[in-house]
Amino acid sequence: MPLNIQTRDLTPQQAMVIGFSIIILSGAILLLLPISSASGKSIGWINALFTATSAVSLTGLTVVDIAPNLSLFGQAVILILVKLGGLGFMLFGVMLALLLGKRITLKDRLLIQEATRAFSIQGMVKLVMYIVCISFLLEGLVAIILGFYWSPTLGWKQATYKAIFHAISAFNNSGLSLYPNSLQAYVGDPVVNLCITSLSIIGGIGFTVLLDVYSNRSWKKLSLHTRIVLLTSGILMLTAFILILAIEWFNPQTFKHLAWGNRLWAAWFQAVAPRSSGFYTVGITAMRSPTLWLIMLLMFVGTATGSTGGGIKVNTFAVAVIGIINVTKGNKDVNIFKKRINYQLFVNAIVIILLASSIIFLVTLLLTLIENSSQANSMAVFFEVVSAFTTTGLSMGITPTLSSIGKLILIATMFVGKIGPLTFAFALTSGSAETYIRYPEDKVLIG
Repeated sequence: MPLNIQTRDLTPQQAMVIGFSIIILSGAILLLLPISSASGKSIGWINALFTATSAVSLTGLTVVDIAPNLSLFGQAVILILVKLGGLGFMLFGVMLALLLGKRITLKDRLLIQEATRAFSIQGMVKLVMYIVCISFLLEGLVAIILGFYWSPTLGWKQATYKAIFHAISAFNNSGLSLYPNSLQAYVGDPVVNLCITSLSIIGGIGFTVLLDVYSNRSWKKLSLHTRIVLLTSGILMLTAFILILAIEWFNPQTFKHLAWGNRLWAAWFQAVAPRSSGFYTVGITAMRSPTLWLIMLLMFVGTATGSTGGGIKVNTFAVAVIGIINVTKGNKDVNIFKKRINYQLFVNAIVIILLASSIIFLVTLLLTLIENSSQANSMAVFFEVVSAFTTTGLSMGITPTLSSIGKLILIATMFVGKIGPLTFAFALTSGSAETYIRYPEDKVLIG
């Protein structure tokens, strides 16, 4: 009996949109129940929908503080939504089907391929097993470390629960925290910093890359995709670390009051977190404007394709940059590491960047009009929109103050950011028949 996670007339992109919509609505209904609230009173349907969307999309933006406002049941709902958003409902569906002894159909494999962005449908079942196992293994390992580390001050019960919550949140790059000020209390704590950033990086480079690194432990044997992801990610994090350290070193509101070693930890954490995890150890609003622009760039680029993170994806950014360099050199091919990248991939990368930039611009314009934002907080609105679309979750504090319409706009932005602008566009347009007509070529002046 097939899994039937996709109906006959739906494309993988459409099935993904519908599937995540169902999960978000189901989560919102559960969070709307009085049992999900710490006070026993419903948090309201917009707040419930916003929180569910933020959890499933792995964004981390919140309109209500989780720990004081949600009960243990409500927090458990959020954790489940984060796992479903991180691994994808398709992967959980496959695991359930395998446990029940059901057959995985070709359509199911195509849907899994779309979700994981794998190169082919071969070995899909093994890939799913690997993804699920590695995610639970790493989350469990870090949860144990943090549990033991926090137990002397929090007690075993609280330490274990908070360790599990933050481990799951970190690996899935959701950024949701049980602390109202994220992890600012641990700004110079090496254990917490290493645990959270390590999980965020591993979750952000993608399962395909992890499997490739594990199978081929030599740089030369790694696939071109893996090398591009690892190299670009490393360059971005190292550059961001140096720039943030230099810009914020003498900032009295962020780094200046910290010990020398703590400044290094703070700079490292803020270099990693904006790429999608959404945690922070230094107040975002206290940072200088150049740092905020750098953080927005890191959020926009994001993590790797097929990972738990968001953004336009680091490999998309790399392909676009590599392609532009080749074009400016007059090359007709897009070459890197003595390999040639399909030119259509370069075109797709540019399309994704343009779509993402257009969406962010239009949503920012719409929000500033609706919320009557002054020039002073237009920067905060732009920052919030970038964070929502890239599913990062870093905030300058204006999200809870938005009107109901403003929150609904951010909900839609988070959803499109989770699906991906190009995938979402395919879901809306793939019903039309593909044309094989090629018209005569003509000339147009550009530049």
